[in-house]
Amino acid sequence: MLFSEHRFAQGSAAYGSIEVICGSMFSGKTEELIRRMRRAQFAKLDVEIFKPKIDTRYHNIDIISHDSNSIKSTPVDHSSDILLVGSTTKVVGIDEAQFFDDELPTVCNKLANRGIRVIVAGLDMDFKGRPFGPIPALMAIAEHITKVHAVCVRCGAPANYSFRIAKDEQQLLLGEKESYEPRCRSCFYRNK
Repeated sequence: MLFSEHRFAQGSAAYGSIEVICGSMFSGKTEELIRRMRRAQFAKLDVEIFKPKIDTRYHNIDIISHDSNSIKSTPVDHSSDILLVGSTTKVVGIDEAQFFDDELPTVCNKLANRGIRVIVAGLDMDFKGRPFGPIPALMAIAEHITKVHAVCVRCGAPANYSFRIAKDEQQLLLGEKESYEPRCRSCFYRNK
């Protein structure tokens, strides 16, 4: 059992936690989120899973990994909507966190302070290699951080950059293999 899967208690108050799963595109972030949420379901814990409403790449409601694993979720417009979880909820999962507003770290803190285990997955850098959305702030307050890597399509090394192959300069561009490819540091900067 992972250290982060234990519940800590002081007196009668249970404390939650924040876990961040981050990395480049195609690194398995959503796969890991789904794995952790399924383990919580197997443990018969009440879980709630959220994703940004704008992310409709694979499905309007479900979270679906690149390996086609899926789990039911609730699409929301604003991170504050996540605070409406039920009083029996023990684990909250949040996918594609980089697309949420800057209030997401505050929302996650509030949930953790209620005794909820919060698991967040998202890109830590944008296509230019810059910190992306609320992920850096979440990493700063998280008890546990897991950085996953893809495989560089140029050289086969571990990849932690999402190189945009589409000719579009806006920061937010929903896409898949037609728009992005994973690259290592060397191949990312060499081919810019």
